[in-house]
Amino acid sequence: MSQSLGRALQILANLGEGERSLDQLATELGVHKTTVLRLLRTMEAERFVRRDAAHRYRLGSRLFALADVAREQHVVREVAAPHLRELNQKTGQTVHLAAWDNGEVVYIDKLDSVRSVRMYSQVGVPAALHCTAVGKVLLAAQPERQREALLASIDYHAYTPHTITDPDTLRDELDEVRARGWAQDRAEHESFMNCIGAPVKDHDGRIVGAVSLSVPDVLLNYDQVLELLPDLLATAAAISADYN
Repeated sequence: MSQSLGRALQILANLGEGERSLDQLATELGVHKTTVLRLLRTMEAERFVRRDAAHRYRLGSRLFALADVAREQHVVREVAAPHLRELNQKTGQTVHLAAWDNGEVVYIDKLDSVRSVRMYSQVGVPAALHCTAVGKVLLAAQPERQREALLASIDYHAYTPHTITDPDTLRDELDEVRARGWAQDRAEHESFMNCIGAPVKDHDGRIVGAVSLSVPDVLLNYDQVLELLPDLLATAAAISADYN
C-alpha cells in the first residue's frame, strides 16, 4: 500500500470516530499539517470528507453513498446465493450475479461451470456495459437521462466480430431488453460464449441486480441456451421474492 493511500485511509478511520481539526489529524498521523492538508483537499474535492464553517472535518456524502451500495450488494449476494447454486447445479453452466456500482456493472458472485471451459470474468471486476447480458440488463434499468449519458460515454470496444459498437444499435437493444425482461450476449464479449441475463428486483420493482447464465458454444448453441431461459427467469424471480 502506498504511503499516501495509507494516510488517507487512516484519516477516514479517524473521522469515523468523530470530527477532527487539521491540527488533530496531523498529530494523530504524526506528519506535518501540509501533508494532511494536501490529502484533505483531494478527499474533499471527491466528497470523501467535508469541512464545516469552523474548519473541522467530517466524513463526506460520497462515503455514505458507497456504504449504501456496499450494503445493498452484500444483501443481494447473500439472498441470491442458494438460488445461484441451484441454477448452477441444475444447468451445469456458469452463473453470474452482478450489481450497479457508481456507473459500472460489477460482478459480485460467480459459480463456474462444471465443465472444463472457464470464463475470464472475475468477482469484483466490472462487466462491459455494451456487450454482456448483465451489463445490458442493468444499463437498461437506469433512468433515461443517466442511460443516455452512459451511452455517449461508453468505449465501444469490439471484443468480437459480434460486439455492438455504436450507441444507436445499443439503444435499440436496450429498448428490447426493457420490453421482454431479459438480455442476451450472442458471442459479443467472448467469441465462444453465449449468455442470457435477467433482472433481480426489490419490492418496489427497482432492479437491484442481474443474474446470468453463460454457456460455451461447444456445449450448446444459442437456440439451446434459450431453452434455459425459463430456469434463469425462475431463478431471478425467486431471488427477487426472497430479497423482498
